[in-house]
Amino acid sequence: MLRPTIGQIATKGESYYSVVIAVAKRAREITNELYDIRQKEASQNEGKQVDLSRYRAEPKPVKTAVEEFAARKYYIVEDSSVKNGKSE
Repeated sequence: MLRPTIGQIATKGESYYSVVIAVAKRAREITNELYDIRQKEASQNEGKQVDLSRYRAEPKPVKTAVEEFAARKYYIVEDSSVKNGKSE
């Protein structure tokens, strides 16, 4: 189980669903950023031996995303035009 819990991340008025979706989206961004960095390193080290042990030591994207939301580095901004699942 990840710490902090979802109840500690969600602010007043935010649904748990919104928090889960926001964390998942941020985790995907982190994954894409790491992929881009690795691709750049691979192109620079073409034909050379690469030490993969440092990649195993990297924190997992979802854990990083949860920690970022808990530290309030990122916030959930809900679209006010969408109310109770209906677009206006």
